Amino acid sequence: MLDQFFNAADAETRLYKAWEDEGCFKPSMDTSAEAYAIVIPPPNVTGVLHMGHALNNTLQDVLIRFARMQGKNVLWQPGADHAGIATQMVVERQLNADGKKRTDFSRDEFVEKVWEWKEESGGQIVEQLKRLGASCDWSRLAFTMGNNPSQPVDPNNPNDGPEMVEAVRKVFVELYNDGLIYRDKRLVNWDPHFQTAISDLEVEPKEIKGQYWHLRYPLADGVTYEHPVFDEEGEPAGTETRDYIVVATSRPETMLGDSGVAVHPDDERYKSLVGKFVTLPIVGRRIPIVADEYPDMEKGSGAVKITPAHDTNDFEVGKRCGLAIINVLDKEASINGHQFNEYAFRGAIPEGVEFLDKGGDIVTLASSENVPDGYGGLDRYDARQKVVAHFQETGLMHEIEKLKIEQPFGDRSGVVIEPWLTDQWYVNAKELAKDAIKAVQEGETRFVPANWEKTYYNWMEDIQPWCISRQLWWGHRIPVWYGPPIEELGTGQLLSGNFKAFAACSTAELIRLAKDYYGQQCEVSIAPSGSQGFAAAVPGGGAPDTVTLAQDPDVLDTWFSSGLWPFSTMGWPNETDELKAFYPGAVLVTAFDIIFFWVARMMMQGLKFMDGVAPFKDVYIHALVLDEKGQKMSKSKGNVVNPLELVDEYGADALRFFLARQATQGRNIRMSKQGVEGYRNFGTKIWNAAKFCQMNEVQFGQSIDPSTIKHPTNKWVIGEVARAGRAVAENIGAYRFNDAADANYRFIWNTYCDWYVELIKPLLSGDDEAVKAETRLVAGWVFDEMLKTLHPFMPFLTEELWEKLADKRDGFLMSTRWSELGADYEDAAADAELAWMLEFISEVRGVRGTLNVPAGAKPNLAIIGASEETKARLARHGDVIKRRARLEEIALTEALPDGAVSLVLGEATLGLQVADLIDLGEEKTRLGKEIEKLEKDISGIEKKLGNEKFVSRAPPEIIEEQHTRKADAEAAISKLRAALAQLAAL
Repeated sequence: MLDQFFNAADAETRLYKAWEDEGCFKPSMDTSAEAYAIVIPPPNVTGVLHMGHALNNTLQDVLIRFARMQGKNVLWQPGADHAGIATQMVVERQLNADGKKRTDFSRDEFVEKVWEWKEESGGQIVEQLKRLGASCDWSRLAFTMGNNPSQPVDPNNPNDGPEMVEAVRKVFVELYNDGLIYRDKRLVNWDPHFQTAISDLEVEPKEIKGQYWHLRYPLADGVTYEHPVFDEEGEPAGTETRDYIVVATSRPETMLGDSGVAVHPDDERYKSLVGKFVTLPIVGRRIPIVADEYPDMEKGSGAVKITPAHDTNDFEVGKRCGLAIINVLDKEASINGHQFNEYAFRGAIPEGVEFLDKGGDIVTLASSENVPDGYGGLDRYDARQKVVAHFQETGLMHEIEKLKIEQPFGDRSGVVIEPWLTDQWYVNAKELAKDAIKAVQEGETRFVPANWEKTYYNWMEDIQPWCISRQLWWGHRIPVWYGPPIEELGTGQLLSGNFKAFAACSTAELIRLAKDYYGQQCEVSIAPSGSQGFAAAVPGGGAPDTVTLAQDPDVLDTWFSSGLWPFSTMGWPNETDELKAFYPGAVLVTAFDIIFFWVARMMMQGLKFMDGVAPFKDVYIHALVLDEKGQKMSKSKGNVVNPLELVDEYGADALRFFLARQATQGRNIRMSKQGVEGYRNFGTKIWNAAKFCQMNEVQFGQSIDPSTIKHPTNKWVIGEVARAGRAVAENIGAYRFNDAADANYRFIWNTYCDWYVELIKPLLSGDDEAVKAETRLVAGWVFDEMLKTLHPFMPFLTEELWEKLADKRDGFLMSTRWSELGADYEDAAADAELAWMLEFISEVRGVRGTLNVPAGAKPNLAIIGASEETKARLARHGDVIKRRARLEEIALTEALPDGAVSLVLGEATLGLQVADLIDLGEEKTRLGKEIEKLEKDISGIEKKLGNEKFVSRAPPEIIEEQHTRKADAEAAISKLRAALAQLAAL
């Protein structure tokens, strides 16, 4: 017999180990079966399970378990991302705690320490995913960095090898050779703490208290102009002669790098100044006033200082107007020590100006400007104070405006990010995006919900070059080596400041490329891999036939390697059985915030390297998990819910079912501890139903022939479970997880537990042995089918019951075939009969509840105008109806008895005799108050919905909730008024 309660903690550990030990998570590799694959969005190796992971992986597991039960060849490919910045930060913190720094070690020594940390402490989230029930093939656990090169390869793990590194290098080199990867000087998000470029996803905009400093820039060459002035009421009051122009900034220190002032070409105030110059305070630089549509004539003074090296918008203005690019900051966000780095857009270089670079849109000027005295080496904020003080002391501070400003912060470092001009590696994403856009347009890949296609198109059609280099030590080292230009070989120094670059997948390929360039007689050596820079290593020896190559010190953006995930995890660049079977994948399940950062990357790389085949057929975008108030969870708000705490308290099944039932397409999920608790109770209800079945000797593990079933109640429940199974399957296939979970819930709780169990109690305790035997068979078979349809959502409870209820099973429930029950399992006559009975009971219960008839009271009920069919049904089910509707007697009469309220059921009228069981006056008053309260609620809802501000600002689900509340209240009023009319007639 079953225990009194389901012990989730015991069952989860025991069952998961049994599944894994039996290899249940591995693909069958049956080539005759349909292949079905999902690659897991690889969590950071530093990560821990949060509610977004719980939702994402629950939905994936539902799809995987369902596909596995359908008999498909199923692979759920797991893995983790090496998470460059996050992982390096963790290890550096550990070193700092021991009084050491990263730079106390060689590069190779530090990287080895990261590998040590990864083996000992990384991957905690893998064990947490197992607790959630995720049925990934853990034997194929992949890592975006491949295996630790200093450790032996695990022969049992096909992903623990060099393939991941080979894949990354091959993709880089091929894109480089195709001209789609190149090195360029552009603005990047620069993190001064980690001293690396970071992606937009790693930038967290925050609104903070700040200031706008309005600065006066003196006009050069004695130029003046008439500027309009206004009185206190804002009315025009003439003009004043000015020999300055006012600009505003929230970062005064960047004015040291200003190379222009922009005004709108239609701004009448400044038309006479276009083409004139200002003398930039502090540095004395003459900079032009240019016309450009970027300035907003209604904002501030309408004039904008332009610093192309330190602002993305200014960069574009500078490009259009041919302004100089003056980099005043170093990698630590301090003012450059001796000279500012000056650059120019190639097309804007005046004739005769010398520059160093041979290629690129931006060139380095041969001469640079000295840093003003006292500024070199200052931290950016110290420099800010010094700049502000200078403007105040010289009378050039026009105004200081205090207001809230939005600033970009590094999500890992917590410091303000600087737009910074630096040399980085880029991918020509515009070119790669063409096929990725086409694949979605032509339906090769579809987004679910479809509205996300628009977001995808917007991003892809406006895509910018993708910066793929990071100034870190942990990551895939860029496979590019540098040597001196051949004309400078043997000089012992780099005269031009340029390098010859070689991109190679291996040492042998690198040496071959170098000899092809320098000559076969040339002796080629490679600087140690731990070199922190290549400039000093490149010149090498002085002999003309000797060269030293040094590797680029940068590593690749984490998204570069994770963008290869759908095929690199299958063994590419080798032709493997897994690659043939599981590429493209069936679906990618992910959140909307990485459509651009990850989904787009995978689309571009997959189409490029897998013969034009997109990496997945569907992309399902799930919603966010918010707190109970509908706010985004964050540590700063203190509203983060730990999914593992909920698993500890209520079990993994309860959390999984809650998340799945709330996963409505296009609607965010509100986390509710009470909701999770409710689904733990749902599991208890199922457990108790199983105990009832055991006590009544119900037969499990049997098959049935629906054509041999006689009793209408049994015929009906067979049809109901068939319909429920089809609804679950159809909705899982359509990614309507909430509808699939709801179909399970309604059948299990309402149909089986609430109705069927109660309806068969008289049958199981009756004298008809044939009906009793049939009911035991049907009740067990239907329960088994119920466990199958519920298993993808609640795997532990269902597997436990599957094992314990039958004497013998052929394997685990998770490996059992999904039942496809067609129309031959349904019986229209039985459905109609049971629908009549259930409506009968529900209507009587409804009237009892509305009129507040005491629960213990058993009124009599009269039936007027019953047909022969109704009489026959009553004869078969009368005892059940009396029991479930709590009636004393049911009588066939000619007229409505005294003291009875009436209700209509089909052709018959039912008279429920309640006059002697309730206080009529008191009930009339109560019903009137309830109607009044509901009318007040409706009025409040209508007021909300009539408020334009509320409707425009509230989320769609809140608007829908208000409409639903109104409809429910109106329906309730209708019933209450009908009941009030009935009482008035008594």
